[in-house]
Amino acid sequence: MLDIADELNGWLEEGREFAVATVVSVGGSAPRGPGAALAVDSEGTAIGSVSGGCVEGAVYELCADALRSGETVRERFGYSDEDAFAVGLTCGGVIDVLVTPVGTGAPSREVFRAALSTAARGGTAALARIVEGPAELLGRALLVRSDGSYEGGLGGHPDLDRTAVAEAGARLHAGRTGTVGLSEDGSHCPGGLTLLVESRVPPPRMIVFGAVDFAAALVRAGKFLGHHVTVCDARPVFATQARFPEADEVVVDWPHRYLRGTRTDERTVLCVLTHDAKFDVPLLTEALRMPVAFVGAMGSRRTHEDRNRRLREAGLTERELSRLRSPIGLDLGARTPEETALSIAAEIVALRHGGTGRPLTGGAAPIHRGLTGAAA
Repeated sequence: MLDIADELNGWLEEGREFAVATVVSVGGSAPRGPGAALAVDSEGTAIGSVSGGCVEGAVYELCADALRSGETVRERFGYSDEDAFAVGLTCGGVIDVLVTPVGTGAPSREVFRAALSTAARGGTAALARIVEGPAELLGRALLVRSDGSYEGGLGGHPDLDRTAVAEAGARLHAGRTGTVGLSEDGSHCPGGLTLLVESRVPPPRMIVFGAVDFAAALVRAGKFLGHHVTVCDARPVFATQARFPEADEVVVDWPHRYLRGTRTDERTVLCVLTHDAKFDVPLLTEALRMPVAFVGAMGSRRTHEDRNRRLREAGLTERELSRLRSPIGLDLGARTPEETALSIAAEIVALRHGGTGRPLTGGAAPIHRGLTGAAA
């Protein structure tokens, strides 16, 4: 639900009633992961997607039915070998979808309102919902904030909310969306209830060092991937907002000094495009010792070897050097800044999800990795 928070928050502010279908678990080669959502309002307007097109029509009808009945339902969609015309995923996967009406009298409407408002403002919050369990508890929700406070409730045993808040808080801290099995008394014994926890955290950072022509294209690619993008360069004549209008920030500072003082976390992506030793060596000495998601540096193979020699002389270990993605990007035969930005973005995505970077044609490995009930 939180993946379409901006639109749904607008609907709530307009007083619209709607039903939202959320993917709560997947199996096999499913196109969308847990948390993906499609919503339909009382006028028949639809937003979002749960399958990339395979079962959207059937889910649309489920949402319309839920609006009329006011009942929360769970439905499974898979591929039918016996009936080629059955509604299902042509990719062969399986998805479970929870359809929840959000009318004026819905028990969790105010919790959804708070969650969607927080997400739409770019805030940090986790929405926990019962997606499997007794019919009277299905769809019950609570919202957990970054300070550990919460609103709403799941009903049932008094310890259930306390356990759900702790589980949601842990996933929120990690920025993960997934499911957890609990018993109705709140204990960690799977079998009674399943919670879906959707986490909404600020966008991950991409910091591009080097205000060069390739950087402008990479800024656009980073924004497309959902990053908060900063460009940093020590040269004020090049590091200007006019040259990088799509960047969230343009900083004039020595790269290593800026990196040392700015906020980073395990989702941060660092792209070093300067390929100048006086910038690269002190910057990478800092970067390769930080718990960030990706550190890549541009340059020829000769530049890479010279840079590694200098970094060893600066005291970096082989283990620290092994984190450096250099020359940055996948081998796409890129020539232009835009093609190069695409190759860098592709490497970032492949590293994040454990992809190989090889063509899918002729391969046998699963196309969609990690899209399970406990997916990230």
